[in-house]
Amino acid sequence: MAYTIEQIATALGAKALGAVDIVVDSVAEPADASPTQLALAMKPEYAEALPKGRARAAMLWEGADLQAFGLDAAIISPRPRFALSGLSAMMDPGQGWDEGIHPTAVIHETATLGEGVSVGPLSVICKGVVIGAGTTIGPQCFVGADAEIGESGFLREGVRIGARVRIGKRFIAQPSTVIGSDGFSYVTPEVSGPEKVRQTLGDQGEIKAQKHARIHSLGAVSIGDDVEVGSNCAIDRGTVRDTVIGNGTKIDNLVQIGHNCIIGSDCLLCGQVGLAGSVKVGDNVVMAGQTGVADNIFVGDNVITGGATKLMSNVPKGRVMLGYPAIQMDSQMEIYKGLRRLKRLFKDVAELKKTVSNQSQSD
Repeated sequence: MAYTIEQIATALGAKALGAVDIVVDSVAEPADASPTQLALAMKPEYAEALPKGRARAAMLWEGADLQAFGLDAAIISPRPRFALSGLSAMMDPGQGWDEGIHPTAVIHETATLGEGVSVGPLSVICKGVVIGAGTTIGPQCFVGADAEIGESGFLREGVRIGARVRIGKRFIAQPSTVIGSDGFSYVTPEVSGPEKVRQTLGDQGEIKAQKHARIHSLGAVSIGDDVEVGSNCAIDRGTVRDTVIGNGTKIDNLVQIGHNCIIGSDCLLCGQVGLAGSVKVGDNVVMAGQTGVADNIFVGDNVITGGATKLMSNVPKGRVMLGYPAIQMDSQMEIYKGLRRLKRLFKDVAELKKTVSNQSQSD
């Protein structure tokens, strides 16, 4: 695929400058760009590497001077990184296996596939499945009985969708993700040690070995429109009601979402985030990598958590949290600064003690 600079700028709602008829077929970093590639020099520090490459055209920031960098053409956007979203979609060559139904795919006769659906090699589509028009099911995928996937979805290699899972439009799942696995739900005949610890904050009482009985997951998973899920994620089905993921939420690699969780719209859950069962998360929440959330708590709208934060109690809307146990980020940073000063403080105290001791001896 190849586009002129003018075509790209028009598609992105950006400005095209210079020789707008130059054709580019891909993008590259400034130092690596060839004459047929668009260099991504979206900040002044990136543009410093342009002389190392051979680019004739680049995407630059508002106010940049293309001639100062020896370029023949440029695309100017007030928010270049946002423009990159549309540009990357235009230049994406795809995976190369999204055409038609592969002869090795196994599709149940009761499954309903919309117009233009592709099913890759060795994939299995079970009974009663409904797949919307234009959706691509990649190689070695599994879609369980009575599951539904909306229009224009995209399942990468090895994605597993459990029975009765319902997914909206324009869904994307990266390789090896599992949606609709059973929840981690077990119970003992009598009150267990962990249950007692939860109440006493440390005392198990009389320790007694017990077998764990499995609680089956009778619910499923319900996912809205425009949701993306990264590689190797696990989203558990609900115990009775569905686990729910709201519209527009994006989930990074290696994220665990426990049974009965409800995630709002337009949230970002970064790598290795873990949500225990029955957590409720509001809209526009951002959880940085390795954030952990205890079961049965609520996280309000627009909350942001820093990396490795552990939420152990409800968080009101709009808070910015950090640490373990989590407190507001500004307070956590003050505590951290205090910890860094401890060594110096101990030294100062030792000097004071020595001075007082010497003074007492001289008296």
